[in-house]
Amino acid sequence: MSRVDSVLYLYDSLCKEKREFVPINEDNVTMYVCGPTVYNRVHIGNARPAVIFDVLFRLLADLYPKVTYARNITDIDDKIIQEASKNKEDIKALSQRYTEAYYEDMKALNNLDPSISPLATEHIIEMIEMIEILIDKGHAYCSEDHVLFSVPSMPDYGKLSGKSLQDLIHGKRVKVAGYKKSPADFILWKPSNTDEPGWESPWGRGRPGWHMECSAMSKKHLGETIDIHAGGQDLIFPHHENEIAQSQCAHDGKVMAHYWMHNGFINIDGEKMSKSLGNFRLVRDLLTQYDGEVLRYALLSSHYRSEQNFHKELLDSAKASLDFLYGSIRNSENIIPKVNRSGGGYNALLDDLNTPVVLSELHRLAKIINTSKEEANSNIQAELMGLADMVGLLKSHPDKWFTGIKSSKDIDERTIKTIIEKRNDAKKAKNFELADDLRDQLLEEGVILEDSRDGTKWRRI
Repeated sequence: MSRVDSVLYLYDSLCKEKREFVPINEDNVTMYVCGPTVYNRVHIGNARPAVIFDVLFRLLADLYPKVTYARNITDIDDKIIQEASKNKEDIKALSQRYTEAYYEDMKALNNLDPSISPLATEHIIEMIEMIEILIDKGHAYCSEDHVLFSVPSMPDYGKLSGKSLQDLIHGKRVKVAGYKKSPADFILWKPSNTDEPGWESPWGRGRPGWHMECSAMSKKHLGETIDIHAGGQDLIFPHHENEIAQSQCAHDGKVMAHYWMHNGFINIDGEKMSKSLGNFRLVRDLLTQYDGEVLRYALLSSHYRSEQNFHKELLDSAKASLDFLYGSIRNSENIIPKVNRSGGGYNALLDDLNTPVVLSELHRLAKIINTSKEEANSNIQAELMGLADMVGLLKSHPDKWFTGIKSSKDIDERTIKTIIEKRNDAKKAKNFELADDLRDQLLEEGVILEDSRDGTKWRRI
């Protein structure tokens, strides 16, 4: 059973309002999040839904006895085929390489592993079966070796995006493929050339359409109707709209998901991130400059439904904020994190994942720790660490956070300790000029010394 004293509210993109979350089955909450198409390293925009819905996964797991969270990998797509051809690389090898890279990047951002990470290529049979059902029910048709979904067959198509059938037809500015009965119809299955990946089907050798992949995987692993379906705002149309159409029509009108959630876009230095502008920020590149937790903190600093402006100042501020938080738990050995479920931070999570308020609460607790008597710190530290764990922060040991090497150019720990020993000897000899020079030498290497009654501690900038 759930924690009856905790009420979770989530913004439902379909209803356009915040709603109390009531699961289909309190003993097993189901959530599906659309993952990446693996033809390249993922950019920071791909990381935002992974981080946001990882926080939701953590919260749901705290509220309910079981959460089944599926986040798929699209490992067959025209973009993958094109990239492999350009690289003169085997398609499967390319998709596997970038799938592993995605897992590595998401782990670096402190994301938990989903319960299930289904691959599209492992669910071709399920896709074919769903397409056959749609054909039998009159919602799909075959044309020139393609199978297409008949959008006019679904009277309420467009309810998620707010697009009507007439809007879609009149909005077509390019030549419509001749095999379509209606300009709005979309592909469920298409033929493959001999040099392209393909699977045998009742309609010939081919491969599935992108939208069909998620409908089939969600059904197999979570059921015909699930609790939450989520992803980036850019997926509302056409991807999620088409998923709803396929799944609802295949399952006799049953809704695909009770809650639809979408995170906002990321802008880079005030401009929309796009290939044409050349302002993509790959997670892997950012990880060479910042710890993954810094990227995570930055992503959580704005409410997930808002657009976020991503820039160097944001990352530098996130790094400074984490330094402050880690500093408050530097003397927290043997303290067990404790979640305060009546605290302001937890309540902020219950209010549609209001992570900016959570971060503010973490800072409030850290300030109390830094200004209170030492014997009173342990309870507050436990509360701070418990709340941080709910959003995937403060997962490193404080000493490692401050002293770990950030890049290949960093001065090594042995050299730092040797210089500190020389400085201590200089201070004992009252050679304060040398001691200051040694301190400045380390500062130039990006190392700050902190003198206290317990000795000299150091941290990297």
